[in-house]
Amino acid sequence: VQLQASGGGLVQAGDSLRLSCTASGHAFRSYSVGWFRQAPGKERGFVAGTRWTPETANYANSVKGRFTISRAKNTVYLQMISLEPEDTAVYYCAAQLAGSMEQTKNWGYWGQGTQVTVSS
Repeated sequence: VQLQASGGGLVQAGDSLRLSCTASGHAFRSYSVGWFRQAPGKERGFVAGTRWTPETANYANSVKGRFTISRAKNTVYLQMISLEPEDTAVYYCAAQLAGSMEQTKNWGYWGQGTQVTVSS
């Protein structure tokens, strides 16, 4: 499966932004999907992940209540509200067939990153 992320940009603190990730390849429905982010000088870390239903969504504690992951057909979205400067990072979408969502090593398919910059 191939992934293409988009939607990043420069926003102010408190603003909202929606990232999109379009997948190509067959049987995409079989994959769990997720979003990760990497700030300068830091490791790439888990942000959100889901299988197919909202009930299966997981979030990093730092984004709970502000970010929402969803998927429709071959697109995965990350709706972000109340953005903070600490959310500034390159955001990556990813897909996996199995394994814990929170561990980066369990994700085998990655899109290119999209930069999100939140100014104070």
